[in-house]
Amino acid sequence: MRTTAVEHPPPGAGTQAGARTQARRRRVVGLGTLLVILVIAGAASLAVGARALSPGEVWHGLFAVPDSDQRLTEIRLIVRTVRVPRTVLAIVAGAALGVGGALIQGYTRNPIADTGLLGVNSGASFAVVTVIALFGFTNPYQYVWFAFLGAGVAGVVVFGLASIGRGAGNPLTLALAGQGLTVFLAAMTTAIALSDQKSLNALRFWNAGSVAGVGFDVIWPVTALVAVGLVLALTTLPTLNLLNLGDDVARGLGVNIALSRTVGIVAITLLAGAATAACGPIAFLGLMVAHVARYLTGPDYRWLVPYAGLLGAVVLLVSDMVGRLVVRPGELDAGVVVALLGAPFFAVLVWRGKFRSA
Repeated sequence: MRTTAVEHPPPGAGTQAGARTQARRRRVVGLGTLLVILVIAGAASLAVGARALSPGEVWHGLFAVPDSDQRLTEIRLIVRTVRVPRTVLAIVAGAALGVGGALIQGYTRNPIADTGLLGVNSGASFAVVTVIALFGFTNPYQYVWFAFLGAGVAGVVVFGLASIGRGAGNPLTLALAGQGLTVFLAAMTTAIALSDQKSLNALRFWNAGSVAGVGFDVIWPVTALVAVGLVLALTTLPTLNLLNLGDDVARGLGVNIALSRTVGIVAITLLAGAATAACGPIAFLGLMVAHVARYLTGPDYRWLVPYAGLLGAVVLLVSDMVGRLVVRPGELDAGVVVALLGAPFFAVLVWRGKFRSA
């Protein structure tokens, strides 16, 4: 009699599938939780500040029609022209810097890399002081475009330098090229600023990193650039997972390494350049949220990058609110608050690295 073999799944296959399903469910819940936190933080951002507003006053400031009541008119001005723009910019810039930080760590395979590694921050700073010294610009709408141009050119130069010579395409070469250009541009920026008082005053304010004082005439174009960068970033995530297995493995799996890195660097430059042009260089944000996202999701960039974007928006928004509250009626710039958080975070990373290597 002929017998028919019965196929059975390998031992443990069901357990592995269940673990993957549970991990996916946990990540989806985490994303939903971060979205809820971001919405709550955004609502709180409209209410807190030098003048605290009740929920009813915030609602009136957002939706009520103009009337003759001077107090309510003042509330509308505070909400619509001050707090709404800075809340939107904090969300957009924080998400851009968070995603950019996760991407740059992935493409350089450097766990302490930040968006400033490509010379984006120094390029934007150099462009700002140059156009102020040459043309006397004072309005952010006038020099934000030059800041973005400077950030973009710096990113292109760094990528070009890293693509030539023996170390072409090496993540270490990219980091060294970025650091070299950053030092050079920082020296040039200082030289120009010290020779022109107006440039020095603008640089002192702009370098602190702030989401205040920027209108929607700047925010909407910046948001469009960030949106393009996010779309490019999302298209690179499966490839980025393969690149982190090593260039040889990725090439063997059919990845066009040069094209993938080019698209990734363009995305990082768009994200970091647009955010830096709008609110100045904000140090440590991309570094911090990328590590927190990796702790929550693991090394899979398809999840790590969305987490980093939401965490970046939350952190910058909360930092801006903290800056409004701690020295009332004055303010601390959001970039200062992020740096106060980021410096000890960076020290902890270094300490943990030394501890593990001991």
